[in-house]
Amino acid sequence: MTEYDVLRVFCGADGRHGNELAVVRDGSAVPDALDRQRLAGKLGFSETVFVDDPERGAVDIYTPTLRLPFAGHPCVGTGWLLDLPELVTPAGVVGVRLDGEFCWIGAQAAWAPPRTLLQYGSAAEVDALEVPPPGEWIYAWAWQDKAAGRVRARAFPGRDDGIDEDEATGAAALLLTERLGRALNIAQGRGSQIMTAPHPDGVVEVGGRVLLDGQESL
Repeated sequence: MTEYDVLRVFCGADGRHGNELAVVRDGSAVPDALDRQRLAGKLGFSETVFVDDPERGAVDIYTPTLRLPFAGHPCVGTGWLLDLPELVTPAGVVGVRLDGEFCWIGAQAAWAPPRTLLQYGSAAEVDALEVPPPGEWIYAWAWQDKAAGRVRARAFPGRDDGIDEDEATGAAALLLTERLGRALNIAQGRGSQIMTAPHPDGVVEVGGRVLLDGQESL
């Protein structure tokens, strides 16, 4: 049996929604990459994290079908859970800080997997979108209030792995922030909230609320 924590990352102000995440704190329980991929597929969350060194914060991240060198919501959730100043991912060292009810990570936009960022004319147009066919990873967005930096977004991974729409996507928010060059307050999915802030050194901070739903085993 493999034990794992279930978190919700980028929850709304009411504590609802957020993107589910599984974190296997004892990565040595599943040392083989193929076994990790199988477990991530069985769990079916957008991402599953295996902690290989809890003191250094070394992590390994999987979707149901592939391994990722970096991902936003897994790093925010795992950073909050382990309460460490940084995480070590294959892409690079991710800074972590807790600020009140928010957990923030700092990362480079170049670490994020490619996403197609599609701007729409209104939030209503984004709300009305149907899930596109598999193939392209699409982040659909529109301004809700441009002056205030408020964005409405939806994410469609297009991997044909059971995740038709991502409830909250930190890496895509990071890319959008890097493109626009300004802090954003993103309402994504059914009711998730992602906060971002670019820095002069090229690091983009991505933050949100994290809640622990419990511990399970498989």
